[in-house]
Amino acid sequence: RIPCPKGMLCPDEDRPWNVIKNHQFTYAIKDLLQPRFWYISFVSCYRNQDTCQWEWYNETMEINYDIWFVNGNPNISGFNSLTYQFSYDRQNTIELYLLFFLCYIILVPLQLYAVRMQKHPVTRLFTASLLLEFIAICLILIHVVKFAIDGVGYEQLEVAGDIFDILSRTTFMLLLLLLAKGWAVTRIELTWKPLVFFIWFAYGVVHILLYVWNMTEVDIIEDIDEYQTWPGWFILLFRSAIMIWFLFELRNTMTYEHNTQKLNFLLHFGASALVWFIYLPIIALIALQISALWRFKLLL
Repeated sequence: RIPCPKGMLCPDEDRPWNVIKNHQFTYAIKDLLQPRFWYISFVSCYRNQDTCQWEWYNETMEINYDIWFVNGNPNISGFNSLTYQFSYDRQNTIELYLLFFLCYIILVPLQLYAVRMQKHPVTRLFTASLLLEFIAICLILIHVVKFAIDGVGYEQLEVAGDIFDILSRTTFMLLLLLLAKGWAVTRIELTWKPLVFFIWFAYGVVHILLYVWNMTEVDIIEDIDEYQTWPGWFILLFRSAIMIWFLFELRNTMTYEHNTQKLNFLLHFGASALVWFIYLPIIALIALQISALWRFKLLL
């Protein structure tokens, strides 16, 4: 029954001893065998005291509520503060982001030192991509740490971090495309420059639009991720098409190159870049066969 008396327990709370401190009611769900998603539904009805039946409530009423969903009971000894605020599919992501942060806190200073020593355009572009990804991880890490504390976090920082992550990936893709055309390796002048930058810009814009669409249009209750929607499939097809073009340009560059050392570099570069291009479509296909309880960590 609503509204609950201000500063008191709700009248339907039959276990006052179980209520979490500073709250008006506590509804505990215990399922130790199978994790699952739980949702709450509001229905405009009331129980008729005479007939003891639920009846539809037709009057208009504005209700303010604050319901806090958590994973675990803070009153027991097994309480884990790192998983308490997170749903099962997001648990342990804070540890993953901390691991990423530690890796980048080592890589970034080394790369900054390298770019100061070499001052090569390829090194500078790679450094820009690395810095963008480091900024993304820092912003998202701040959000998840704050979320682990209060269950709210900083959603604006998370969105900004995701955008920086997209910019980092597109910058790295630009670097791969430029190297495939032999820029700064076999030639200084770049051929078909407008086409290269147009494809790079189009991929970045489409990727950001996909992110916005996924954040605003997809219902969180739906059991899908961003790569199970038609914009998601489009970005994967776009990425695969760019990969084919990348291999075509790399083949042309190697055809006109006669330096053995440069050919060896281009060969190893092409193999490693191909792995980067193809991993996302493969993981997206694997994710189709994986439960939504684990899918987020796989795509992370």
